[in-house]
Amino acid sequence: MRDAVTSLIKNYDVAGRYFDRNAIDSLKSYFESGTARVQAAGAINANAAAIVKQAGSQLFDEQPELIRPGGNAYTTRRYAACLRDMDYYLRYATYAIVAGSMDVLDERVLQGLRETYNSLGVPIGPTVRGIQIMKDIVKQQLAEAGVGSASFVDEPFDYMTRELSEKDI
Repeated sequence: MRDAVTSLIKNYDVAGRYFDRNAIDSLKSYFESGTARVQAAGAINANAAAIVKQAGSQLFDEQPELIRPGGNAYTTRRYAACLRDMDYYLRYATYAIVAGSMDVLDERVLQGLRETYNSLGVPIGPTVRGIQIMKDIVKQQLAEAGVGSASFVDEPFDYMTRELSEKDI
């Protein structure tokens, strides 16, 4: 797993180049947003259970067929598995926010996820929607907590939804 800094260094090292203006600007941006990234991670960690619970409630309100007989979240075991997975996505999104890199998502979340879900008959659409809902809740909570510009919060959630969605066509 790499962060924004080690990824940048690796890319320049492989090319045998010194940092150029783009690299310096990228590093500067990453370090300037460091405090906000850590604040965001702290806020997410402090509210993770509530975020997952609220996102699950909203998802099942929007798509009640998921919790009806025959639905993918029908039965207590399946409902709990859905919330557990949402918690995983939130936790790894937090790691990616701090790292400023999506590598952790590729390595720990997305690699093999499609195959696993397909083999279990888990629909991707509601998964994507649940991730989007969590992003909205996190952004709202960060705004209420006074965390400044937190556009970096979009990155891991959007990355997961994009990667899952593109492969579901």
